Amino acid sequence: MPEHRPIYCSFFLFDSITRLYDPDESARYLDHIRALVDLGYSGFELHTVRSPEFESAFPDYSDEVAAYARFRQTLDDAGFGDVALATNTGATPDLDPSSDDPAVREAASTYLASRVDVAAALGAEIMMGPVVIPYGAFVHSAPNGTPVWSDGLQDELSRRYHNAAPVLEHVGRYAETKNVKIAIEPITHWETPGPNTLAQLIDFLALVPSTQVGVVIDSAHEILDGAGPDVFAEQVEFLAAAGRLHYAQASPPDRGDLTSSWLPWEPLFTPVLAHYRGPVAIEIFNAIPDFAAGLRLSRRKYWIPGVDAPADGPSAYEAASGSLETLRARFRSLDQPLISQATAEATAGATGGLDPVASGRN
Repeated sequence: MPEHRPIYCSFFLFDSITRLYDPDESARYLDHIRALVDLGYSGFELHTVRSPEFESAFPDYSDEVAAYARFRQTLDDAGFGDVALATNTGATPDLDPSSDDPAVREAASTYLASRVDVAAALGAEIMMGPVVIPYGAFVHSAPNGTPVWSDGLQDELSRRYHNAAPVLEHVGRYAETKNVKIAIEPITHWETPGPNTLAQLIDFLALVPSTQVGVVIDSAHEILDGAGPDVFAEQVEFLAAAGRLHYAQASPPDRGDLTSSWLPWEPLFTPVLAHYRGPVAIEIFNAIPDFAAGLRLSRRKYWIPGVDAPADGPSAYEAASGSLETLRARFRSLDQPLISQATAEATAGATGGLDPVASGRN
């Protein structure tokens, strides 16, 4: 039943990065986790990109990994040992696995391996995000030159995908030793140059033999750049059969709460629920300064308890609660035909494919 499927909450509801270098922020994260566990969430996504503040506080990757391990221990000590975590990370222009510069690709490989170590330190089994092309790194004809789009962009990306494939293969093999799956996110063309679609990502994965490297399906991006429900259902089935369907996120195009959104639940999640048994994360981007301009968030901020003064609109906790209730109700509706189908198939198997009533054996 849907209630038994793990539902995670993305910490993008509260922050753009995980600020473990700030003791006050770390303590506040614990308060958020406590409140959302009480609402019914079983896990959380943390953003583990390496910010300048992290570089200052933890100069070495190993120092940073140790900080995340301490955070995991803090959760366990506070009684949240059963709370699952996933990580959201990405490549950067200086740590770009698709770069033409071998030294940059090598640095990117080391960096992404360190993100695997961070995920393992948190006890996370999923590391997801834009790890092929840096997020928002749109292509230009030369430094400060004109933007490259359409055919020229796809030709450029094709070369860069071939650059990145050996890096992701290496990191995927390493992630297998840490029991961490890498779920690459196709992100809409409004936000990043590529991969924007599942079709593009499937082509890229053909260059990466390790099935430890797979896909996260984000409903927001699929609505905006997907190929439509029929093709989507085929793509989900293909990815599941290939062992590449690693993770899923429920998020509307405006990146707000699920309760007040128009999201085509049936064509998006019927194929996913039919083939995927893992956690689904609710991803809400709050209108905090780090997101508001970049994502052009015109809606009001969900005020954050313990951070903001109460406002007229819903709090972040209320947005999370309503979204969880909405998702569970929708999943219950979608799961019923799947449960009925599974029961019918089990009955048919037990009776040699014959309906016991129709065959007279009732």
